[in-house]
Amino acid sequence: MNFNLKVLIITVLMSSVIFSSCDKKKSTTDKKVNKQNEVLTQDVKAPEGMVWVAGKTFLMGAKDEDKYAMPREKPAHKVKVDGFFIDVHEVTNKQFRKFVNATKYVTVAERPIDWDEIKKDLPAGTVKPADSILQPGSLIFNKHAKGVVSMDNYGQWWKWQIGANWKQPEGPGSSIEGQDNYPVVHIAQEDALAYCKWSNRRLPTEAEWESAAQGKFEDNIFTWGNKAEDLNANANTWQGKFPTENVSEDGFEYISPVGSYPANNIGLYDMAGNVWEMTSDLFNVNYYQTLNPSAVLTNPIGADKSYTPSNPYQVEYVMKGGSFLCHASYCASFRISAKMGMEPNSGSDHIGFRTVATKEMLAK
Repeated sequence: MNFNLKVLIITVLMSSVIFSSCDKKKSTTDKKVNKQNEVLTQDVKAPEGMVWVAGKTFLMGAKDEDKYAMPREKPAHKVKVDGFFIDVHEVTNKQFRKFVNATKYVTVAERPIDWDEIKKDLPAGTVKPADSILQPGSLIFNKHAKGVVSMDNYGQWWKWQIGANWKQPEGPGSSIEGQDNYPVVHIAQEDALAYCKWSNRRLPTEAEWESAAQGKFEDNIFTWGNKAEDLNANANTWQGKFPTENVSEDGFEYISPVGSYPANNIGLYDMAGNVWEMTSDLFNVNYYQTLNPSAVLTNPIGADKSYTPSNPYQVEYVMKGGSFLCHASYCASFRISAKMGMEPNSGSDHIGFRTVATKEMLAK
C-alpha cells in the first residue's frame, strides 16, 4: 500500500497511479468501557475514552487456519506485551478539531506543494506543470469506478482530489458538518504524531495493536473470534463486488461513525474495518521470517528498516485493521494479523489512527 504525496503528484503528471486499497445501533462508546478498565492502575486512572489492555503473551501474526493470510504475516510467533491504555475508538473529527483549534495546526494535505521537492522523484528534465495542478489535496476513493479491466490497476478506483483534506474529505464543497463522531481521515503520519504530542499520547506498536485487537483472546483470527461468517455483523467492510458494486447491506456505504459495530471483548470499537490505523512500526515484508520462531519477543517495536519489493527505496510504516474498502475477494485485511504499508507523508479517505498511553506517560 503506497500513500506517498510525491507519488500522487507523479500520478497526476505521468498518468500512472501506484496505490492499493485494499439494523445496527450506534453505541455510546465512552460509556461502555468495561469496569476493569475504569479502575486505578498503579495509581494512574484510566483516561476518559481509553481502555486498559492488560499485559499478556499471545500469538502474533497469521494463524495456520487463516486462509486469507499473506506471506508477510508469517510465521506466527509469540510476543509478550506489557499493559497500556488505548483509545476506545479511532480519533474523531471532533477530537482532531479540538487539537487544531488549540494549536492552529495545518495538516500535510492542506499545505502548498513544493515543486522543488516533488521533482526529485521525477525523470530529469520534467517540465513544471501549471500551478492549477500543483495544489494541495489527497487521494479519495472513486465512487464511480466502472468497467474495471484489471485488479492490478489501482488507478481505476483511486483519484487525486485537489482540495481534499480532513475538513473537506471529498474535496471542495464537501464538509464534516454533522460528522463529529466519524474518524478523522486524510491524515499523514506527521499529523498524527503532532496530535499525539499535544495529547501526551503516541501511536501503538504493531504488537500493541494486535494485543488490543485480541483483547482477552490469545490466538484468534478476528477481533470477534474465528468465524469469518460473522464479518458483516462486526465490521464496516465492502459488501458486494469490489470495487464497482457496493450493496451496503449494513446501512453504511462507505465510512461509518465510530462505535457503529459491536466492541471487542475489552470494549474497543472498529479494530476491524472502517479506516486503517497507523502504528509506529516500519513495514518490512520479510521481517517475520528473520525472527527466531522459538523465542518469545518482549515488547517488540518491529523491523530495523522498511522494505517493500514494489517500492524498495521508500520508507513505509505498518497500518492495521483494514477499512470500509476491504473485501474477501481482494485484500481481506479485516483480520488481526493483516497489515499493509503506508508512506508517512500523505493520507487518504480510508486511513485514520488511534493513540495509546502507558502508565509512565500519564504519571508525568
